[in-house]
Amino acid sequence: MEIRFESSRKEVSQMNTETLRENFLIENIFESGKINWVYSHYDRVMIGGAIPVSTPLVLETFDSLKANYFLERREIGIINIGGDGKVNADGEEIAISKLGCVYVGKGTQKVIFTSNDAENPAAFYLLSSPAHQTCPTRLFTKEDATPVTIGSMETSNHRTIYKYIHLDGIQSCQLVMGLTVLKTGSVWNTMPSHVHDRRMEAYCYFDVPQNQRVLHLMGEPSETRHLLVADRQAIISPPWSIHSGCGTSNYSFIWGMAGENKDYTDMDAVAIGDLR
Repeated sequence: MEIRFESSRKEVSQMNTETLRENFLIENIFESGKINWVYSHYDRVMIGGAIPVSTPLVLETFDSLKANYFLERREIGIINIGGDGKVNADGEEIAISKLGCVYVGKGTQKVIFTSNDAENPAAFYLLSSPAHQTCPTRLFTKEDATPVTIGSMETSNHRTIYKYIHLDGIQSCQLVMGLTVLKTGSVWNTMPSHVHDRRMEAYCYFDVPQNQRVLHLMGEPSETRHLLVADRQAIISPPWSIHSGCGTSNYSFIWGMAGENKDYTDMDAVAIGDLR
């Protein structure tokens, strides 16, 4: 587990490309046969990836968490972006296909990740936050997420949004989580942009074609920064930062938040003409 501390607006304004990437880009989140974690001090969110191959992977705790088991004081959202797999939560086995989401609540002592086919393994994106109450384990398929298609080809942002963990979906303590799939020919996401000082956000870009990239915009609206992101890489977005992107092709991304509330629409919009 890698630990990353928060950075102030002033610090970020003085960062070069290398320092920005060190602080906000997670390049090696997915690794076959392992669970990798980054612990962010923004709302103490943990961002991880798990690819079980021939052997199941067990969600282990860390000494630095000071917890007897990983979910003793935490909750976790799990979205599969690979082949078919299973999540076992305290003996309850849940089958999960690509774009499916499983929420596992505080107090679950043992979580195991499995792939159905080692040649086409599941790839579980993991987002965990502290929790003060217990919510039940639950599965949502992409169909359960009542997908909504918005945007248009004219503005290059024709996309479908799947909302999983939020105020009107899977119940959680403070996690909010879902994903967006851009249509062929569309490249922009979350534009017009927004911020929400009440909660941090994390992005995980996936289904980015080989040799293509996403230009992720971050920073204050009046002083934006950018990061070039490849397939299956993640971004940590501070509460005061915008989080938008434009790709060299269409792509998909998982968005996830933790903080003050679970209202998906809690956004402070920034007009395109006001970005600098």
